[in-house]
Amino acid sequence: MLNFEKENNMNQTHLHLLITHLPIFGSILGGLVLSRGLWTKSNQTIMAAYNLLIISTIGSGIAYLTGEGAEKTVEDLLGVVEATIKQHEEFAMISFISLIILGLASVLGLFLTLRNSLFIRTTAFVILFVSLISFGLVARTGYLGGQIRHTETNSANYPIPAQHEKESDND
Repeated sequence: MLNFEKENNMNQTHLHLLITHLPIFGSILGGLVLSRGLWTKSNQTIMAAYNLLIISTIGSGIAYLTGEGAEKTVEDLLGVVEATIKQHEEFAMISFISLIILGLASVLGLFLTLRNSLFIRTTAFVILFVSLISFGLVARTGYLGGQIRHTETNSANYPIPAQHEKESDND
């Protein structure tokens, strides 16, 4: 008999791991495209950036909603520390709120740009600032998430094996 709860968690885990990169790369890419649009004074480029940022926000929502299922999949695995999961989870909430603000601001920016408002550039600069903050937050969240199962990225967790110490003594 299949354990559907475990299978559902596994699907959420896969989706979580796949989608978490979208808000990270989308927020910085959207910010770069927005910078380009501001530099070249291209409203089409600015609108393309807003669309990227909105897609990033949607991705962050999916990542946040699948986080609980991913946690259930890994929480009992050997080497997984509950405090690391908790830290990732708490930072994910802050990042998610930041990306919601970014997404809503991008919808507003898109609307103002389509209406050819006088506030296009001012709004774009504010959204660029928010996208950079959001990128920093979501990148940190991704780093903390990586620490849950990728402890090899934290050298403090792994002492130098005796064999390596002997090799360095012979140099």
